[in-house]
Amino acid sequence: MMLPLLGHLSDIYGRKALLTVPVAASIIPSVILAIGRSTNYFYVYYAVKTFTGMVSDSGIECLSIAYAAANISEEKRVSAIGFVAGIGSAASLLGTMAARFLSTAQIFLIAAISSMVATIYMRIFVKETSGRIDSEPLNQPILVDNGEECSQSKSVSQSFKEVLPLKDIFCLLKSSVTLSLATVIAFLNGLGEGGQQTPYLYFLKARLQYNKDNFAVLMLIGYTGAAIGQLFLMPRLAPITGEEAILSVSCIAGFISMLIVSIAWAVWVPYVANLLPIIAFLTRPALQSIVSKQVGPNEQGIAQGCIAGISSFGNILSPLIYTPLTDLFLSEKAPFNYPGFNLFCVGLAWLIALIPSMMIQFGTKNSRLKIRDGGCTLDA
Repeated sequence: MMLPLLGHLSDIYGRKALLTVPVAASIIPSVILAIGRSTNYFYVYYAVKTFTGMVSDSGIECLSIAYAAANISEEKRVSAIGFVAGIGSAASLLGTMAARFLSTAQIFLIAAISSMVATIYMRIFVKETSGRIDSEPLNQPILVDNGEECSQSKSVSQSFKEVLPLKDIFCLLKSSVTLSLATVIAFLNGLGEGGQQTPYLYFLKARLQYNKDNFAVLMLIGYTGAAIGQLFLMPRLAPITGEEAILSVSCIAGFISMLIVSIAWAVWVPYVANLLPIIAFLTRPALQSIVSKQVGPNEQGIAQGCIAGISSFGNILSPLIYTPLTDLFLSEKAPFNYPGFNLFCVGLAWLIALIPSMMIQFGTKNSRLKIRDGGCTLDA
């Protein structure tokens, strides 16, 4: 619920003001481990990280995408969203490379300093966007979809003081077929991305005896491919094929990558399979671009927040599903001889996501959704 709430508040009070919250919150955990790494410090770190992670883990990306989508025309939006995602992947790549050469104390010190620099840079150089509070009354929609309101109207001043109701989230997600399909894809993509974390690494260690050096190489290959795909490939392909085609192809790439690793017979096989993130990591920015074109500039925050929140929910469920499955098929009690069956199931999440991705009709006229006064309206 935190991501839709952050997005909703950014629509009202401005992106910069709300972006400060997750960026500043990300400083605290790194500072704690930069000071000390004893048992007590780790306990404090995990306690603080639990709370700050609710807003900072996906909140920075969510609000950054909303900021870009609200300030850039639809024709150039996919390139901007791909660029923002690519910069994040490039930063992860540099962080992984730096971690191989720095001591543990230096890693957390540099992480804390980087977060501080990001906060200062954002406060000085990022221009504030006017929230819905500053919007002109004439910019509000007149027509209501199907002649009905999704909820009871309330005064603007009252609605600004209330926490985002669940009914507004459901109203947004069912406002168009495209948004409904995007919701399904976001959840399945979250399941797949979650399966690529702990269950994936657990399988590689148990089956192929991977160590920390192997994992580091794997991460370097993945982040490099993601950065190349998002920074260079997506801006060139999207104007030709459209985001919906990129979304479908990236879902296929995610499935193929997991399928190859599930039958891996040597240490080098996952390295080759990890080249596919050049395409597979385009799923999220392509989906974000599609969603951004379904709402107006003053609703980008809540739209991106809802999609990010649903994806995060899939990430939470993923270990609960795939970890027991991994343990079962790596044991002697497996119902059939397929040790990598859990990774095949991870890939199935993307294969199933291919169905709604192909159903998205992006050529139709986009409806402009407005959430205000406690209600949901559509502007055709």
